[in-house]
Amino acid sequence: MTSMWKAALLAGAAWGAAAVAVSAQEAPAPSATLSVDEVVVTARRREENLKDVPVAVSAFSGETLARQGGADITILQQTTPNITVQTARGSNSTLISYIRGIGQQDPLWGYEPGVGLYVDDVYVYRPQGAVLDVFDVERIEVLRGPQGTLYGRNTIGGAIKYVTKRLGDEAHGKIKGTYGSYNQTDLLLSGQTPVGGGLSVGGAYAVYKRDGYGKNLTTGAEHYNKDVQAIRLSAEYAPNEDLFFRLAYDKVQDDSNPRHGHRELPALVGGYKVLDIYDTQAGLGDDNSVETEGVSLTGQWDASENLTLKSITASRKGHTTTVIDFDGTPLPTLDIPATYDDRSFSQELQAVYSDENVQGVFGLYYMNSQASGEFDTIAGNLGLAIANGGKVSTQSFAAFFDFSANLSERLKVSMGARATRDHKRSNSYRFFYLGATRTPYQGGTPRPILQTRTNYSTDGSFNQFTPRLSASYELSDDLSTYVSYSKGFKSGGWDMRGDALITPQTVNGYKPEVVDAYEAGLKGYALDRRVSFASAIFLSKYKDQQVSTQVVVPSGIASSIDNAGAATMYGAEFEAKAKLSANLSANVAVGYIHAKYDTFSRFVPGGAPNPLNPSTTVPAGGQVINVADLYGLQNTPEWTGNVSLTWTADVAGGLLAVTPMVSYRDSYQQFELPLPLLDQKAFTLVDLTAIWTAPGGHYKLALTGKNLTDERYRTGGYNFGVPTYNNSVIGFYGPPRTVSASLEVAF
Repeated sequence: MTSMWKAALLAGAAWGAAAVAVSAQEAPAPSATLSVDEVVVTARRREENLKDVPVAVSAFSGETLARQGGADITILQQTTPNITVQTARGSNSTLISYIRGIGQQDPLWGYEPGVGLYVDDVYVYRPQGAVLDVFDVERIEVLRGPQGTLYGRNTIGGAIKYVTKRLGDEAHGKIKGTYGSYNQTDLLLSGQTPVGGGLSVGGAYAVYKRDGYGKNLTTGAEHYNKDVQAIRLSAEYAPNEDLFFRLAYDKVQDDSNPRHGHRELPALVGGYKVLDIYDTQAGLGDDNSVETEGVSLTGQWDASENLTLKSITASRKGHTTTVIDFDGTPLPTLDIPATYDDRSFSQELQAVYSDENVQGVFGLYYMNSQASGEFDTIAGNLGLAIANGGKVSTQSFAAFFDFSANLSERLKVSMGARATRDHKRSNSYRFFYLGATRTPYQGGTPRPILQTRTNYSTDGSFNQFTPRLSASYELSDDLSTYVSYSKGFKSGGWDMRGDALITPQTVNGYKPEVVDAYEAGLKGYALDRRVSFASAIFLSKYKDQQVSTQVVVPSGIASSIDNAGAATMYGAEFEAKAKLSANLSANVAVGYIHAKYDTFSRFVPGGAPNPLNPSTTVPAGGQVINVADLYGLQNTPEWTGNVSLTWTADVAGGLLAVTPMVSYRDSYQQFELPLPLLDQKAFTLVDLTAIWTAPGGHYKLALTGKNLTDERYRTGGYNFGVPTYNNSVIGFYGPPRTVSASLEVAF
């Protein structure tokens, strides 16, 4: 099956190459009914046709996402080449993102993500609550490769832009109800109206309810359920053609039960093993709450025909209270109650200039943020509870520009750069307490500290200059090519789990990681504009990669974040949309990446097994070992692919659109170290959506089937498979087969 899939993906790329060859020939004017639509994106902070942007960008309209059955932002994993976008381990709303092998799956406070998430150009600072549901969205853009010039410090892998709809000056509303498998019951209410004098107001409220895919066999609670509410309010004011202001507020409340995962091995004590992958026997409890909210004010002034000034002011905050039972049994072997808090304020100023020969943007950016938290590690077999906590405060300053100039009618060059300075203050503590119950920090019985393992405060600055250069050439009116170089970086910091007795170097922190990326692309239209396509080849040199490692040692778990890795990644991507007939269209996406560590220097604590010779142990004091040949990049399948067709027809006076979609992900590792019990083999997902729109567009009926072949696949895991922690190897799984029906009424 895998070989057949790879052959199909290569065939899709070959079809694209053939289309390019045909497009170079003289052809008659395209038929409007058989032409694909032009796509406008804001990847470079200004509106441009997708064909003219020298960046690998995927763009999905709200209509496209609906036809693909996309309920939340994780649909991008199925439709976009070389990308991982999924829900984090143990959570329903924490986002894990990787693009071209670069990202971050550890959502601990103080640890920066590797892919930037933006809602209407506002940076979402923390991954908690960032699994955004798709409602009232105009489009989602995915920018692959480092975006350090225009988007900044934590876009080393790329950026995801969530663009909501503007209100406009017409009143309308919408009610949408959905019912489906596992008692899924969703409701969406939205509406907007002009008030007068250029002022419009609008809002949307959504509630998502669903029973669990499984059960907690210890407590009887639902497992993998959903209980989310979301609200978005906005006001827009346009007193004249040159001024525009938008005030927006959003809030997400996720009260879904925690996901404790599935025990992949039987317990050494008690013999616990759950048969169904969605069930658990966790005994820690089912209390979980994730709340995030933000407010932003955007102002735009068209100062002249060529110059636009823009201001984006935003404030966001979040609070999480959760529990994760890492051992998946009623025993308190490895129980983790945790609390996270974050808040941020940002201000961005932009000046956008455009004339016939020069286009560009200059900007200033400031962010002040704080992220803090505390979690207990209740280690029953050791008779201990470990309190870990701390806070990281960040002030980030940046100045950036990106300009393009036409050197001739068809040749254009672009140059950009960003200078960033992060100043961070951090404090961290790690205390041991006797007794396998919650510590005083998590509401447990007050008792004295048995041993102080870590307790320090520090600060530091991280400065980086990230340039970007590109040249693009229009081979014809319908075809353009480009080459580019860009640099990205992710800020440094300190390990909030660090144990200074086992790894004394933890107080020194870790450096920023950087990537130098080279890319060449070919974009445009083919076959009389019946096909639009974008292709790219890339090479990335990844240095000082921050790697989070947790190793079981006699006194507990030793955590370290080291600049362990240097890697080389190269690959290719191809996307195409085709109008095959007046009633049939197709989408194809193919991604290939070869990712390999050049070096991987891992600090192994004294007494731990030597990874190069497991029959021996590391000498006292620890040792740095290069394990590049043993390790691989996580969440980076070699091949990804997607094929979908949309057939439309007039039915009962309305329009019926039927979209089958097949997506493929090659095998991939959950962690840098291969773990056969947790690593995921290649799998294929099959979806089908049918939407009927009544005459006039006032009613819509939709039937959506997801994962119709009921594929079982892991999205994450934890590995503590040693006697100390009762053989705890835990897997987390993607959704099973589901079917839902919805009715939408617009007025």
